[in-house]
Amino acid sequence: MASYILKRLVSMLVTLWLIVTVTFFLMHSVPGSPFDKDGKNSNPTAVQNMMAYYHLDEPVGVQYVLYLKSLLKLDLGPSIGHFPDSVNSMISRGFPVSFQLGMIAILFAIVAGIALGTVAALYKNRLIDQAAMVLAVLGIAVPNFVVATLLIKYVAVEWHLLPVAMWGTWRHTVLPGLALATGPIAIIARMTRANMVEVLTSDYIETARAKGLHPFVIVTKHALRNAVLPVVTLLGALIANVLTGSFVIEKIFAIPGMGKYFVDGINNRDYSVIMGTTVFYSALLLFMMFLVDIAYGLIDPRIKLHRKER
Repeated sequence: MASYILKRLVSMLVTLWLIVTVTFFLMHSVPGSPFDKDGKNSNPTAVQNMMAYYHLDEPVGVQYVLYLKSLLKLDLGPSIGHFPDSVNSMISRGFPVSFQLGMIAILFAIVAGIALGTVAALYKNRLIDQAAMVLAVLGIAVPNFVVATLLIKYVAVEWHLLPVAMWGTWRHTVLPGLALATGPIAIIARMTRANMVEVLTSDYIETARAKGLHPFVIVTKHALRNAVLPVVTLLGALIANVLTGSFVIEKIFAIPGMGKYFVDGINNRDYSVIMGTTVFYSALLLFMMFLVDIAYGLIDPRIKLHRKER
């Protein structure tokens, strides 16, 4: 177990270093400067001083080494567009909000997706199954910002059931959480249905039926546990995708999360913010995938995380 965890941690660090390296050189290959105004430098002296302050006048190789040194200190650097803020402080303010929104969306996705997929599998090839799969296809095909717009128009503006925007009480979390969860709900529902259809025809399920177990017990205790195993493997990627995909939703609903800083960083060509959020979310994705690997082995005892001793 310990050797497996150590190997996974080393693999995570190597992958994160590759992401940092590729992102850094891609960012610096883009023409222009963060201090350009409409393609023209408004004050050459001021721009030169700012370039020196942020070490942007150094060769790219030197900048890369300096950035790696700051990352080893867990310092993501100062923000160019939000001076004197640092990227660390911006993440500490915005990420808890984005994380809360993401967890609400994932909770919606897990509950609704598994329920929808299970019901569809139990009523295979019937009207309920077809309707559930149509909803799943729509959830994948329709972008979440379109869903967000529809929710605002009807639920908030016309029906006055929930607030339009901002962030405060639980009522403010429902609409953005639902808008962000539509894609994951569809993915989880389709995967749960496919796995449940296969599991329900297994020999051990037939044995459970022959023993006279209640159908609810068969589905929840025996079938569903094995059917959701592949879903568990998706959760790490889904959580990271939901958190990074929340940027547009946060902008639509005026939520004070990471989306505001990331969008502003792109518009202002704020290298530190773009690099910092990329590194942060990459590390988060790798960590979630690591937790999924561990959880997968704990859920399914047939999977071993270490070699058997001879």
